[in-house]
Amino acid sequence: MKVLKFGGTSVGSIENIHNVKDIINDGEKKVVVLSAMSGTTNQLVAIANDIADREPNEAIDKINKLHETYSVTIDKLLINKDLNKEVKDYVSSIFNFLVTCTYKAFSISLENNILAQGELLSTYMFNCFLQQEGISSTLLPALSFMRIDEDKEPHINYIKQNFQVALNAAENSEIYITQGFICLDANNEVSNLQRGGSDYTATIIGAAMKAEEVQIWTDIDGMHNNDPRYVENTKPISNLSFDEAAELAYFGAKILHPQTVTPVRADNIPVRLKNTMNPDAHGTLISNITSENGIKAIAAKDNITAIKIKSARMLQTHGFLKKVFEIFETYATPIDMITTSEVAVSLTIDDDRNLDNIIEELDEIATIEVDQNQSIICLVGHSVVNHQDTYKLFQILQDVKIRMISYGGSKNNISLLVDTKDKINSLQKLNDYLFELVTL
Repeated sequence: MKVLKFGGTSVGSIENIHNVKDIINDGEKKVVVLSAMSGTTNQLVAIANDIADREPNEAIDKINKLHETYSVTIDKLLINKDLNKEVKDYVSSIFNFLVTCTYKAFSISLENNILAQGELLSTYMFNCFLQQEGISSTLLPALSFMRIDEDKEPHINYIKQNFQVALNAAENSEIYITQGFICLDANNEVSNLQRGGSDYTATIIGAAMKAEEVQIWTDIDGMHNNDPRYVENTKPISNLSFDEAAELAYFGAKILHPQTVTPVRADNIPVRLKNTMNPDAHGTLISNITSENGIKAIAAKDNITAIKIKSARMLQTHGFLKKVFEIFETYATPIDMITTSEVAVSLTIDDDRNLDNIIEELDEIATIEVDQNQSIICLVGHSVVNHQDTYKLFQILQDVKIRMISYGGSKNNISLLVDTKDKINSLQKLNDYLFELVTL
């Protein structure tokens, strides 16, 4: 059995919902993971923010407008009167719940419950639509088997056991529909896998059921060799290894949640990226197979802070780096890039919530310089550090000021740190310099 995940855009319009129905209705059993309809999660975030700001009237206004949007969609999608009424009643119960939330004190738990409603809406509506179309389908509630532990990591053994229980208890169907993104936490409260987490849900389920393949359906023909939002003439990549895909996802490729490939790589379950609006396109196949060497793709990660930590006695001070890293560990702040010189170490972080505390402690052992509004540009491909043409990427140095370079930490990744205002120019320049070198 395969697992197919469809993102918000894929279920964001009547036309696209029909496209999804056509894609999955092939007579084969499968699990379908759905995101919230496009725009819904953003609206739910705005509603939660209004509640946090003690603006209940603003929140209720947004709730009513979103409710009306769903009512219009239901009337267009469900012409069967009984199913139309069933879905409208369910949707009304969801929005009534959201209204009750406006009278409660704000908390993270309340916010998580609000955000979970998007996936509950999309899956219920889509399941009834399939029934209207005569397609055998059953809802599997994700909250009955998806759980994260105290470290906010997937509780894999729990998920495996309870997914099978849910599957065995469900009616025998061709299609099993479940929610992406949402889960329970270690305290049995509603939580989530963060933005883009529906991809992660799909591969977690794929690993739990030893799926034949996991497919991630979006609105683009697979992973591109550069960011098509900023760069012209990008091309889809036909094949990536798990390592290459993981690097690209972590360093900013928006088509994948950063942890997507982690659950399936050990069992070598392939992940295929496909386009709902162009289902015949090959897309990108992610597997353990490594194709050509050299740079295949570029991604960029924003909101980076660079910290230069300078000590005149660095080499003579035993344990200096240990002290530095312990400070970041204390504040649970991961480090992305790191470079060292004789008397200084420079590193980057993408989580600045504890930056003031980190700087205060670092000031006790060194001189500190902080640069914010930075971007990491990541160049990925198999064995890039050994490829004969990789040196040509450094032509960019004549055009863009590079703050840091990480080269050699991984055979598959070279990272450059630039000011965010130079990011788009850097991506385009690298595209021009490099991609005549690699056949994709």
